[in-house]
Amino acid sequence: MVGALAGGQTSVSLTAPGAPDPTPVLLSPKRNAEEVRAILTAYGLRDPDQADRNLDAMAGDPVQRRRLADILPILMESISRTADPDQALNHWERMLASVSRTSFLDYLRTWPRMLDLLCVIFGNSDALTFTFIRDPTVVYWLAEEDVLARPPTRKGMERALHASIRHLTSKESKLDALRRFQRREMLRIGVRDLLRLSTVPETTGFLSDLACLLIHAAYEIIDADLRQQYGIPMHQNRQGRWVETGFTVIGMGKLGGHELNYSSDVDLIYIYESHDGETRAPRGGRAAIPAGVGISNEEYFEILARELTRVLVEPTREGYVFRVDLRLRAEGSVGQLARSLEEYQKYYATRGQVWERLALLKAWPVAGSHDVGQGFLKLVKPFVLGTGSPMDRGKALAIVQDVRAVKDMIDAKMTDRGHAQRNVKLGTGGIREIEFFVQTVQVLAGRKVPTLLDRSTLGSLDRLVRKKLLSTEDRDALTAAYLFLRDVEHKLQMVDDLQTHALPESSEELARCAVRMGYGAQDRMKAAESFHVDHQHHTERVHRTFRSFFVEPTTSPVFKATLRAIGGRR
Repeated sequence: MVGALAGGQTSVSLTAPGAPDPTPVLLSPKRNAEEVRAILTAYGLRDPDQADRNLDAMAGDPVQRRRLADILPILMESISRTADPDQALNHWERMLASVSRTSFLDYLRTWPRMLDLLCVIFGNSDALTFTFIRDPTVVYWLAEEDVLARPPTRKGMERALHASIRHLTSKESKLDALRRFQRREMLRIGVRDLLRLSTVPETTGFLSDLACLLIHAAYEIIDADLRQQYGIPMHQNRQGRWVETGFTVIGMGKLGGHELNYSSDVDLIYIYESHDGETRAPRGGRAAIPAGVGISNEEYFEILARELTRVLVEPTREGYVFRVDLRLRAEGSVGQLARSLEEYQKYYATRGQVWERLALLKAWPVAGSHDVGQGFLKLVKPFVLGTGSPMDRGKALAIVQDVRAVKDMIDAKMTDRGHAQRNVKLGTGGIREIEFFVQTVQVLAGRKVPTLLDRSTLGSLDRLVRKKLLSTEDRDALTAAYLFLRDVEHKLQMVDDLQTHALPESSEELARCAVRMGYGAQDRMKAAESFHVDHQHHTERVHRTFRSFFVEPTTSPVFKATLRAIGGRR
């Protein structure tokens, strides 16, 4: 039935197979407490007494109670299939308290499709639910046929974003419009994911496009405001002419690879074109900038970087845009936020580390000047792929050992936290092992075989096969594991919009995760067991490949094939 939600109105079965009629809970003149508990328990509710209180609060006056009773069979059957039916009823109570109850119940009676959809959301994701409770009018936006029937596109989101801010004048009103837009689009993406209308790569692509658009829009808003205060940042080019100084935001990690999560921090690096120069009043302008107010490029772009970060992360009554992580910049978590191209060139030439070479494989300009961004990518390429003498067996082994050392540190942390087998990102056989495997091969062979380079993990696996560095069988196994683990990651994060990667410890919470993953709610313990078996299968397969390459590289078929590709001695 869930799959039918992408279309128009649809008929919905009134009760779950074998489930009792729930309407007496609301309408029976002589209620028997045990019978009420039995009815509600049949729909998967763990706390039937609280559920009874929820329904009574939802009912309102006698007329509204009758209207609620009309849709109750659909509502109860729908929530019974969700990860958390009890939480779904809690959210229904909150929702009906925030709307005109009579008209909203009438609307749901005519749109069983939307009733079922809201149940799916309320019983699976608190974070998505609070979007409705905060702004109930989003229900009617979501009901528009195109919202679910057609996937979002970058151009479509860009047009909608511009339409939402073009009539606004103040900086703060524009920034709040960005936050509202983010909430709405995250809802659309999340709902499509829950209903399995989007694949994992499509979902990560939508999230990445949304992040790029919002970061660029926030940059334009902040930059325009600063130019009014300080003027235009400029420097002298090689011909001695004063030109505008470009600025770029480089996306790293999953954002750079176009593989963003629901609750990912966005890993950013801020770069400007020239360290020299200063801000100047625009030629032919109104001389709105008083004499002596101009500042150096270094100061201007540091203010820009600080303000851009602030408006992205700062929560207001409209929420926040994205959490930002700047630790991949030069000097990590200390020092300037923004640096010039020349400063980054010096940094990587003298202080760059192996893990930074791997990280830069995913670097991509996501906001600001695309030309400056491409200049940065060109600048770091020799650092990432190596210079000087060609790669040989000794150098290759040293790089493998360096990456293994980084993973050993991660493993120690995961073990200390008790997450070694539970963390789908950093644990044994997790996402990071796939990424380290792919990126290390790219660093080893990318200079000699540049067609191996691809910012996405799945695209990189395909390229390794095309260059005969990885077997089709291994590629398919790693691809299946990556898609499974990323899907788990999404289902963990969409609950509370928290940056979590660890599977729940309790069997009850694990069963809810399994239901969100689509394992079925009829037998929740069986769903949890099936999920556990699949998770173990995928992580064992990943770790076997990882160990073969990083623990025993000299016998690894992939390592041997990589050496052949670069002409190194086996």
